Amino acid sequence: MEIKETNFKGCFLLKPQVFKDRRGSFFESYNKRVFEECIGQTINFVQDNQSISKRGALRGLHFQNGNYAQSKLVRVVKGEILDVIVDLRSQSKTFGQHLKITLSNKNDEMLYIPKGMAHGFLTLSKEAIFLYKCDEFYIKEEERGIIYNDPDLNIDWQIPDNQLIVSEKDKALPTFNNLVL
Repeated sequence: MEIKETNFKGCFLLKPQVFKDRRGSFFESYNKRVFEECIGQTINFVQDNQSISKRGALRGLHFQNGNYAQSKLVRVVKGEILDVIVDLRSQSKTFGQHLKITLSNKNDEMLYIPKGMAHGFLTLSKEAIFLYKCDEFYIKEEERGIIYNDPDLNIDWQIPDNQLIVSEKDKALPTFNNLVL
């Protein structure tokens, strides 16, 4: 497995070794020992989630607060997404900045997102199946978020705003500068 740290400390892009032949392809999508050796820490994933989204569906930017903050390992098994994270770690050099990465079933890349990040994604293909592991359980009362079109974050989502499919809940999220942590 190839792994490289992004410019966000503790956030890694992983590329598994894919074996292809006339039958199709195979790769190991997760191996706890290899994964932990690569990122240099022990992670205990406790929950797997899957979403199926149509083109233009934007989910995020979400995170859980405090002791319930989640690290995630995300990947796409069908389609293509624009994955976006925002660094919420106040002591970080990249605090308040965002990182965008395209994930797809064609590039087979995965993204490890450490605690302290808001996360969202936009479906770029006709449909996408998105999987992610979390190291903390979802706690509704600790769920937080940042509005996707925050003017200070200035995220280019690559699809015009009037073509986005955004939940009413996500449209009502606060801006980065108005977060209550």
